Amino acid sequence: MDRIPITRENYDKLREELRRLEEEELPKVREQLAAARAEGDLRENAEYHGQRERQGMLMAQINELRAKLSNCQIIDSTESLPNDVVTFRSIVTVRDLDSGAEEVYQLVGPGEEDYGGEVMKILTNSPFAQGLLNKKVGDQVEIEVPAGTVRLEIVKIEAES
Repeated sequence: MDRIPITRENYDKLREELRRLEEEELPKVREQLAAARAEGDLRENAEYHGQRERQGMLMAQINELRAKLSNCQIIDSTESLPNDVVTFRSIVTVRDLDSGAEEVYQLVGPGEEDYGGEVMKILTNSPFAQGLLNKKVGDQVEIEVPAGTVRLEIVKIEAES
């Protein structure tokens, strides 16, 4: 599996979230689970079953964060990245060759994605972003999306300010 680029700041943010879940939230859930278990018959104990479900969801979150962090490659955000090709952190303006509509995307690491707003922040390892990587202004690309194939032209590439 390819390493996913991430900034040091965002990596540290994800590590802190993992620490909080493991050291603060999980012990609380285990404590509440033990209290619910002490109430007796587990077959009819809704509190016990609710806490078991909560524990399962929390463990899923923890495992997802661990997996994200294990596949990350920290990129120095002070390091200058090229402006003439699409790379991690690039802000890319594309024109849909069929409709003429323009959209702006920024290629980001895990935990930074945001699909609302003026600039859509998409994961660098997503199929859409992979179709844009290493392209230059004027390049045309075809990217498979769930609704079919989109044909785009790279209009502008900017470095993150």
